[in-house]
Amino acid sequence: MQPQEAPRRPGIRSVTVQDGNGRPPARPSRVHRRDRHGRGLRGSLVPPDVPLHRTRGERFDDLVLLAVSQLEPRWENELSAVEFAVEEIPAAEPEPEAGDLVPLARLEQATVADGQDHPARIVLYRRPLMARADGDEELAELVLDVIVEEFAHLLGVDPQTVDPSYPGDD
Repeated sequence: MQPQEAPRRPGIRSVTVQDGNGRPPARPSRVHRRDRHGRGLRGSLVPPDVPLHRTRGERFDDLVLLAVSQLEPRWENELSAVEFAVEEIPAAEPEPEAGDLVPLARLEQATVADGQDHPARIVLYRRPLMARADGDEELAELVLDVIVEEFAHLLGVDPQTVDPSYPGDD
């Protein structure tokens, strides 16, 4: 007796579709859902409504808002004409008056360009400020001091006039 052959099924055909330029379409990048040990995150480690869930950038933004709110009761009218911004690092070209120092902030005076008013802007650099501080409390104090210095420079007054608790030149 002869062994019976299994009926042949048609194989799966693979066809490459080409776009109008005669090239095959780009393959989507491979999605890695697991780490190198074959495991992956099974869910969020921290619920989104707790403070730990916030990123370093978001926590730094909160420190800037806190520092501005400390100055607001005394300087509300002047602060309303100033924008505050945060950038990661300063531009690659150092400013001539800065020398070799890494700037912690930048002050942009109010201008009128292209028929539009641009308010004064104080830009803080997150990474240099975080590198200079040893902890969260020191970072909060440093952010407040930098904002006070830049705001005093904008107004043309002494930093201790803006904030009486500003450390003087001892």
